[in-house]
Amino acid sequence: MTDVADRATAGFRREFGAPPAGQWAAPGRVNLIGEHTDYNDGFVLPFALPLRTVAAADRQEGARWTVWSELSGETIDFGADEVDEPGRVAGWGAYVAGVVWALREAGHDVPGARLAITSDVPLGAGLSSSAALEAAVLTALVDLGGLDLPAERQPRLAQRAENHYVGAPTGIMDQSASIRCRDGHALFLDCRSEGVEHIPFDLRGAGLAMLVVDSHAPHRHADGEYAARRKSCEAGAERLGVPALRDVTVDQLDTALARLDDPETRRRVRHVVTEDQRVLDTVALLRAGRVREIGPLLTASHVSMRDDFEITVPEIDTAVEAALAAGALGARMTGGGFGGCVLALVEADAADPVADAVTAAYAEQGFRAPDHLTVLPAPGAVRLT
Repeated sequence: MTDVADRATAGFRREFGAPPAGQWAAPGRVNLIGEHTDYNDGFVLPFALPLRTVAAADRQEGARWTVWSELSGETIDFGADEVDEPGRVAGWGAYVAGVVWALREAGHDVPGARLAITSDVPLGAGLSSSAALEAAVLTALVDLGGLDLPAERQPRLAQRAENHYVGAPTGIMDQSASIRCRDGHALFLDCRSEGVEHIPFDLRGAGLAMLVVDSHAPHRHADGEYAARRKSCEAGAERLGVPALRDVTVDQLDTALARLDDPETRRRVRHVVTEDQRVLDTVALLRAGRVREIGPLLTASHVSMRDDFEITVPEIDTAVEAALAAGALGARMTGGGFGGCVLALVEADAADPVADAVTAAYAEQGFRAPDHLTVLPAPGAVRLT
């Protein structure tokens, strides 16, 4: 954290010739379980990563925002006229402008600001680098402007920025995790009510570790496949006469599936309904302190994503299979799909051997070598200085 925060401050001084007023950080996330349930009004269970995006920032006069990005090396500048017309600010800057736009649309007097952005959240890995950027910028602007926007209302506003300004049809999970997670806990989120419960997730105490494997298979939310899955779920709910697939329980599933004529829609519905139940079952085990028993639920989630929701790719399936063969208690893809990362629940002393097994399996398949790290649940968005 110190390194990425120091880089943000150094970048701010270099670009703007003065120290920032403060530093605000927001994490990437992994979703322990509950994939593609969020936009179906269902349940998710993410936790925040120790990898973060940092915004060093200060106010500036007028309704203008000047932003430097370490990753691109660019400095962009935009004013209220550009912000108020979605599409005028493109690329990575759209995430920043989208936050300003969403705040203004909600009636907030957003301060003009200068920002320097640095991050150690990998791009394109399914670890929600976009939500980390949005949350870091949002937290900075709320503080700088003294805005009346409590934490429980911030995720929906950040999601609006991504949905309506950037054009990515994401649910509420990523922004909720980045803003509201707590150290040592997973965030049990009801995506309909937006109610949260912080569930103890003591991996170290259970003698376990969570291995995150970056498959290096490109991961993109704002593409046709993600939108197609969402459309299919909405069509299934409409056909079943329910507000959202969250309203179909596992006990009702067979009857519901019999009412759907399209085989693809049946598969999509089956994934969402069973995935919601897997989230509830995982939460029950964690509440009881039975951490190591969640492994089979993680694996079942992956099978459902692979076979029913059809969002995995060969690199992802290879990583899951190799991790399980090497002794992982459970493994699954995390994120929106078509690439990204794999989670593997492993014994604490087995993280490196399992990672080595995945790397060897990649080599056999001729895939680009994966990266990996071992993580513990971290806190959400916060002001650092």
